Amino acid sequence: MLRRHFLRNLSFVSAGLMLPAQELFARFFGFKKPLVKGRVLAAGKPLAGVGISDGFEIIQTDSEGRYSLQPHSNARFIFIILPSGYEVPHGNKLASFFESIAAYGDEQIINFSLQPLKVSDEKHAFIIWGDTQILDKDDAKQLLEVSAPETKRIAASLGNLPVHGIALGDLVFDKFDLYPDYKEAVAKTGVPFFQVIGNHDMDLNARSDEMSDITYQSHFGPTYYSFNRGKVHYVVLDNVFCHKPSRGYIGYLTEHQLAWLDKDLALVPPGSTVVVSLHIPTKTGAAKRAGQREESAANTTSNRDILYKMLKPFNAHIMSAHTHVSENWVDGNLMEHNHGTVCGAWWSGPICSDGCPPGIGVYMVDGENLSWYYHPTGGNKETQIRLYAPGKSQDKPNSVVANVWNWDPAWKVEWMQDGKPMGEMERFTGKDPWAIELYLGPELPAKHKWVEPSLTEHLFAAMPASGAKEVTVLATDRFGVKFSEKISLA
Repeated sequence: MLRRHFLRNLSFVSAGLMLPAQELFARFFGFKKPLVKGRVLAAGKPLAGVGISDGFEIIQTDSEGRYSLQPHSNARFIFIILPSGYEVPHGNKLASFFESIAAYGDEQIINFSLQPLKVSDEKHAFIIWGDTQILDKDDAKQLLEVSAPETKRIAASLGNLPVHGIALGDLVFDKFDLYPDYKEAVAKTGVPFFQVIGNHDMDLNARSDEMSDITYQSHFGPTYYSFNRGKVHYVVLDNVFCHKPSRGYIGYLTEHQLAWLDKDLALVPPGSTVVVSLHIPTKTGAAKRAGQREESAANTTSNRDILYKMLKPFNAHIMSAHTHVSENWVDGNLMEHNHGTVCGAWWSGPICSDGCPPGIGVYMVDGENLSWYYHPTGGNKETQIRLYAPGKSQDKPNSVVANVWNWDPAWKVEWMQDGKPMGEMERFTGKDPWAIELYLGPELPAKHKWVEPSLTEHLFAAMPASGAKEVTVLATDRFGVKFSEKISLA
């Protein structure tokens, strides 16, 4: 009896702080998690066939919208796999699709209530935030007063499309007391946001990976889950694996997560479009650009081939961040979008380390087809190129150099000299001239002196003739949208 009173009293303490203690006491004294039962209703009517999960098993509601699930001993949440056609449940625009599982007891009731959308979501849009990564109140102020209003304007420009956001991790820069500031910024966007855990959102002094996400979960819930909008299935994964105390992590997907994903994707028809969001890229060209033989374990996902195999039956897009550069690659049915960040070079300058401006990824969905653009903060979607005159680039000193930051292999980058078409520009690997000016050296930039310019593959060069007066660069994306910039050589 005393033990029961003691455990009951623990439940009144902050769940975020005491969840591990509750679990440990419950296991020590032989308690098991309660059987979880509930219903899924929409406008008071039952919804059948809706997925319910504890992060280990997935079941579906019956014809009366009912479900019953005995949670796994390590499960912390029950969450709904949001079906298409319904509003994203949220509290102050933070997606709210889960409830905490009690540490002990016989039975727990968790119901989910959904609201039907007023318009079809077969056409919808989503907005990507890469690495907001706020370290102090100055960073938080920029997120709140610049990035959030910009996001709100972008969402408004999309008309009456249903819009949701996905923040790709590193919401803060190890400063968990700034989570309320992040939440305030999300609320200001007017867009319901789903969150991804990043390495700077983890308790990296925890003794194990299993304990490293406690603080994050107390604010945002499960670190992997899925939902649907229109004909697209969305998956959020946690690929930041804490392998030793004091900031040791690699990109890696755990087996229990992969086992859950097997069950999740089994419910998705082959050929469907699947969007997977995670923090660390699955792979990157950084190692090749740097002339290294092996990729950094902290900047790529070591067991990515398993994920690729699981995604092979689908038209798959992977959304990632982490590296603070823009990079897109395509391989058959799979495309990865590694995004330039909201914070740019960690809020220490006007561009990322590869010359890409801080910004927001904007994706439009029509049925199972995606189109997209990159919206520079403080700029517009029509601006996708920065030009440098001859003499500015250390890599191509005699050439006009173009940085086309959202380039992918389906783009075409051409140039004209004094109005005459000259064909395609030469793509090369190098460093953005402005990034060198802003970040190169031990004293730059002032805020974070460890920031350095990085090699990138989205640079293009053309050598103008002697006496040429003007060069125009025309870039055409995979959707046929054209972007142009010109530079005077006089």
